[in-house]
Amino acid sequence: MRILVTGSTGQIGFEVLREFSQSGHDVIAPVRQELDFLNPGQVADRVRRFQADWVINCAAYTQVDRAESEVEQAFVINRDSAARLAGAVADYGGNVLQVSTDFVFDGKQSRPYREEDEAHPLGVYGRSKWEGEQAVRTALPEATILRTAWVYGVHGHNFVKTILRVAREGKPLRVVNDQLGSPTWARDIAGAIGTLVQNRARGTYHYTNDGSTSWHGFATAIIEGAIETGIKLKTDKVEAIPTSGYPTPARRPGYSVLDTRKIQSCLAAPIPPWHDSLTRMLKELHSCTDCW
Repeated sequence: MRILVTGSTGQIGFEVLREFSQSGHDVIAPVRQELDFLNPGQVADRVRRFQADWVINCAAYTQVDRAESEVEQAFVINRDSAARLAGAVADYGGNVLQVSTDFVFDGKQSRPYREEDEAHPLGVYGRSKWEGEQAVRTALPEATILRTAWVYGVHGHNFVKTILRVAREGKPLRVVNDQLGSPTWARDIAGAIGTLVQNRARGTYHYTNDGSTSWHGFATAIIEGAIETGIKLKTDKVEAIPTSGYPTPARRPGYSVLDTRKIQSCLAAPIPPWHDSLTRMLKELHSCTDCW
């Protein structure tokens, strides 16, 4: 198949490109100048020209706090360009998989969010992604939507690398302990996307690594795993603080755990526990000279 991967320099896009390239597909990964998501018309024209069997849309405005002051940019990238992309694919009869986020929910539930639960985003980023989902479905009702959460990877900027950078510098680590979610390795997300495409799955799915923890629990596991892996740190202490102790421009969901039972029925193997995937990622990061 011919696969077009947008946002291929991002955490998920990088791994999706790797996944499909290793599977022997004809993969196209345009650079930003070729597919500028701040220019929805250009996106539509280029997507029609590529004529891919599947477009995996990993391109997104993901700066959650900055989105509160860059509202227009967030909506142009996450909603308008996603809509034009889906419309272009619908014109020639292709397929779209749109990557979305747990931020479409407000985090007020006490059980994992199911695909059919009502969306209620708290901030600009979440609203732009939710409206992007709706726009994609309108343009291409048979589109596939994959929501995920707490993403990290060997490539790109993420929470794991931030914690390690601060610990390597010996600075204090203060991390909130009252927000819960499921840390998810981008490599595992890419594998799930590969399976959805192979099965020509339609509709909305949730995928995260198995299990849940707080950001403080995640940070503590990162430090412990790094030490076991041999990564040199100057501090191994992580102080737990409430969300009120770390104010941010954008509100975060207090509970971001996603129900993954629907997608599990499509997968050949159980979803890896988040702690196992973190261990694998840290080992790879430790041996990668240009990933820091």
